[in-house]
Amino acid sequence: MHVDLHGLLAALKASPAMRSKQAIQHPAQALAGSAPCREREALYALPGDDTAAIRCGDHYQLLAIEGMLPGFVAQAPWFAGWSSVMANVSDITAMGGRATAVVNAYWHHDLQAADSLLAGIRDACQAYGVRLVGGHTSQAPGNPTALAVAITGWARSLLSTLHVEPGQCLAMVVDLDGQWHGDAPYWKAFEGVPGERLRAKLEVIPRLAEAGLLLAAKDISNAGVLGTLLMLLEPTGCGAQVDLARLPRPADAPLERWLQAFPSYGFLLTLRHEDLATVQAAFSVEGLHCAAIGQVDASARLHVSLEQQHLQFWDLHHHPFTGFSYPKEH
Repeated sequence: MHVDLHGLLAALKASPAMRSKQAIQHPAQALAGSAPCREREALYALPGDDTAAIRCGDHYQLLAIEGMLPGFVAQAPWFAGWSSVMANVSDITAMGGRATAVVNAYWHHDLQAADSLLAGIRDACQAYGVRLVGGHTSQAPGNPTALAVAITGWARSLLSTLHVEPGQCLAMVVDLDGQWHGDAPYWKAFEGVPGERLRAKLEVIPRLAEAGLLLAAKDISNAGVLGTLLMLLEPTGCGAQVDLARLPRPADAPLERWLQAFPSYGFLLTLRHEDLATVQAAFSVEGLHCAAIGQVDASARLHVSLEQQHLQFWDLHHHPFTGFSYPKEH
């Protein structure tokens, strides 16, 4: 079936998820003075990566937080609770790290729904091997429905968007053994999966990082593959060429829907071309699909191809995405 690339990219640009990421530009401008120097160790702690990373001796302390959409929390409290932990754990993993503990803050007016929300958090913590160590609770009539969960972790060999450079191989890894969550963009590959299997799949990334086989990573978020890719490229002002036909995806998933998917296990990676086969083999052992989908370049533009169609999707030089950029000085 022929896909019109121009129409596809226009629809993705206009999606609410892509617009929500661009709204980050306002706080990014307010935080612009937070980078008084361009030393990499100091930049690791600033926005742009999936977590802040702070050097502590021979490792990095990682810290992140996720705020869940109020409508999602109201409509699916258990799944929202689970997702708040799952998304945080993925952020830690994308840094080459291992999660240790979470705290939560929630507001609710419905005791039964709040119990379901907490059950989701507890179930996810147990499955992913993370400790739930406290937080803030507010349950009262008239309260809004709100949830935020913060996480800590550590990494021995850090993966960072600051490591992205021209010439690197761009790859995507995803767990295709899942299903959609109704009509929502969530691709769930965790239901019915034992906790030890979920943890083993996550462990591949920090293990590859420690072996020096991965350079940078980004958890595929609600901005989808291309939005996440822009966030991977933007901090160093890089660009990329991507072939959508090479994306690993379920056989029955329409391309437009898959490009907007928020998978429970999905990451974009950069690495050396010569390490690709070794990296693919490591993921394959855990039943994960990893494929090279393109290459990083110095253009600050994201070019997309599909079959014989070739188009520019974004120009980061003239149109920032989130606004978090720390390109190297020349």
